[in-house]
Amino acid sequence: MDGFGSHTFQWVNARGEVFWVKYHFKTDQGIRNLVADDAARIAGHDADYHQRDLLRAIDRAEYPSWTLKMQIMPAAEAGNYRFNPFDVTKVWSHRDYPLMTVGRIVLNRNPENYFAEVEQAAFNPAHFVPGIGPSPDKMLQGRLFSYGDTHRYRLGANHAHLPVNRPHAAEVDNYSRDGAMRFDSNHGRDKNYEPNSFGGPKQTGEPLWAPIEVSGLTGNHAPVHHPDDNDFVQAGDLYRLMTDEERQRLIANIAASLAQVSREDIIERSVVQFRKADPNYGEQVLRAVAKRRMLR
Repeated sequence: MDGFGSHTFQWVNARGEVFWVKYHFKTDQGIRNLVADDAARIAGHDADYHQRDLLRAIDRAEYPSWTLKMQIMPAAEAGNYRFNPFDVTKVWSHRDYPLMTVGRIVLNRNPENYFAEVEQAAFNPAHFVPGIGPSPDKMLQGRLFSYGDTHRYRLGANHAHLPVNRPHAAEVDNYSRDGAMRFDSNHGRDKNYEPNSFGGPKQTGEPLWAPIEVSGLTGNHAPVHHPDDNDFVQAGDLYRLMTDEERQRLIANIAASLAQVSREDIIERSVVQFRKADPNYGEQVLRAVAKRRMLR
């Protein structure tokens, strides 16, 4: 789901209580993977293989679906959590914050016109509704700016007025006007400033989300580490959870790229990172790389 499952967002309930949440979209179809050789063969023969499979499944009314599950952390617990909860390279323990089922996403129709409904679609994480907001997640903060800029460059200043992007449950009432491809009344003779004496739109004064408490110094300084802020622990835990077959595929995929590096010292520096996660992980990657380089 465009990577947003790794991000942390803010939820605020009707009582004003603040929570940090993570979204998890779990496939209802099960998980099956292609090995790298099969993927390369299929891509060379039929580059649209996966897209066609999805299209035909929906046409057959075999609708794919994903169950949405949430992890919910009270905001007060974030500062004392064992690692930085806003670090996108970390996952929250399911024992600490169990997955809670919220609903399902079902793809139950194909687009009637691919360009109008897919190519012109513009998803922006900065478009919040009341009660949902951002977090100190640095990667999310960057996306809040970059996605809108990308859409304005790709589709134009008025891309939010396109049918695929505009809200359908309510009319937007703002001061945005002019620009290429403006195809409605462009607010007619309404004033586009506030305050005005002509009945123009005005702010409600209601915040979309709760203020985010921050502390510390700006500038160049050493980061503040949480007790378990280790960048290699979770990677090692995941490696040890894998079956032997899964490990073999993982190592083969890494070695296929790493073996193409021209300098041995760069390869060794990369292998060191895998060793920090798990000594066996690093050794298996090193052996697989060496074997591939001998066959070149």
